[in-house]
Amino acid sequence: MAIIQINQLVKEYRTNKRFTGPFGLIKSLLSTEYVNTRAVDGISFSIDSGESVGYLGPNGAGKSTMIKMLTGILVPTAGDIQVDGKIPYRHRKEIARKIGVVFGQRSQLWWDLPVVDSFELHKHIYNISDSDYNSRVQQYIELLDMGSFVNKPVRQLSLGQRMRAEIALALLHNPEILFLDEPTIGLDVIAKHNIRTFLRQVNQETNVAIMLTTHDLKDIEEICDRIIIVNHGKSVFDGDVHHLKREIGGINKQVTIEFHIDPGEIAFPNALLIRDEGVRKKYEFIHHEGEENSLMRSIMSIPNVDQIKDISIEDMSIEEIIHKAFVNLNQNSKIRV
Repeated sequence: MAIIQINQLVKEYRTNKRFTGPFGLIKSLLSTEYVNTRAVDGISFSIDSGESVGYLGPNGAGKSTMIKMLTGILVPTAGDIQVDGKIPYRHRKEIARKIGVVFGQRSQLWWDLPVVDSFELHKHIYNISDSDYNSRVQQYIELLDMGSFVNKPVRQLSLGQRMRAEIALALLHNPEILFLDEPTIGLDVIAKHNIRTFLRQVNQETNVAIMLTTHDLKDIEEICDRIIIVNHGKSVFDGDVHHLKREIGGINKQVTIEFHIDPGEIAFPNALLIRDEGVRKKYEFIHHEGEENSLMRSIMSIPNVDQIKDISIEDMSIEEIIHKAFVNLNQNSKIRV
C-alpha cells in the first residue's frame, strides 16, 4: 500500500530578474520583471509502507524542496501530493504524527539541555505513553550506544553522537515514514556504519518507510533497496539501486597508486588514467564479474612494482555514477541501463 503518492508535482520559485552592466543593480531593484525557476518539474512516484528509497541528484536538483513539500513546509505550485492519504500542507498536525525528520545540518535537540530532556519533551508533544517511551528509549540507547552521553548537554556532543540522538528522537513516536536529509554528512567511517546498520534494522523490524537524500553511495547501498534520481527538477531514473550500480558503476573500480618516485607514464589493460600527479596516479579499471583478481594481477605486473608505496581501491562515488548515468540519458530524458 502506497504511503506516499506523488503525481505530476511542480514547485516553482519566482525571483526578481537580475541585470548586469554599470546600472544593473539599480535596474534590478526597480524592475518588476521576474524569473520563474522550477525546482520540481512534473515528478511522479509512489512509496509503499516499509520501502527504503534513496532520492538522489546533483546540488540544485530539487531534493530538499521535495522533502519540504512532503512534510508540509512548502506548498506545491501544481500536481497532487499525498502522505498517508492526506495533503501535507493542509494537514500538517496530522502528518507530523506520522513522520519523523532528520536534517543533517539542522538540529531538533535543545542545545543547552541533556539529550534525555529533549526526549522527554518529545514524549509530551506526541503524547507517547510511559511504557512505549521507556521501551523505545532503552532500545535506542542500546542499539545506538548512547549510554555514555544521553545525560550530557547537546552542545558537548560530537557530531556523530548528536546524529545518533537526532535519529532516536525522530523515531520515538513510532512514525510510519522517516525522512533523512544527509544524515551521515561529516561523520567518520565508524559513525556512518553504526547509523546505517541501525536504520536498516529499524526499517526491517518496524516496517517504517525511509526516504533518504544523500551524496554518499554507501548510505544508499546499506540502507536503500530503491533509488530515484532527479536532475533539473525532473525524475530521470526510478528503480533498483543494485541494478543501477551494477550496470553503470558497480564493475568499475578506481585505483590510486602511490610510488616512491615518479615512474613516468604507465598504462594498464582495461584502465583509463584519470589523474596523474607524478608519484600518485589514479586509474579507472573496468573488469567483469568473477574477474576481481585480474585487477591486482594487472597492477602487480607493471615494471618497477617494487617502487609502489601504497595502493587504494574504491568503488566509484555516487557523483561519478550519476554523471555516467546522465551521459546515458535517452531521448525521453530517462537513464538507460
